[in-house]
Amino acid sequence: MHRGLNKTLSFALAGLALAGCAGPDLTVSMEPQAMQTALTRARFEMNCPAATGTVLQKQVMQPLIQGPYMRGGPERAQFTIGIEGCGQRSTVVVVCSEDNTGCFSSANR
Repeated sequence: MHRGLNKTLSFALAGLALAGCAGPDLTVSMEPQAMQTALTRARFEMNCPAATGTVLQKQVMQPLIQGPYMRGGPERAQFTIGIEGCGQRSTVVVVCSEDNTGCFSSANR
């Protein structure tokens, strides 16, 4: 009985160690795609092809479902990007998934 428990505990600890690996590297690897997503949207909405962006904030968001024995869904990187150009300023929030399904931006207001 102890052998099975030790094996389960070993797998759980290995899973936790691997889950922690995505962390800050996720925001670094996804930043160029997030910036492009934000700029594409903002340049259209602002009617300003010369608009430029600056990352104001970035963070890793944990999977939507978490528990001691399961992890549901990929981690996501969230970026707040400031956009400036043509006498206008705006912010765009972009979320990118670690499973490489792309990035999407929120509505500006």
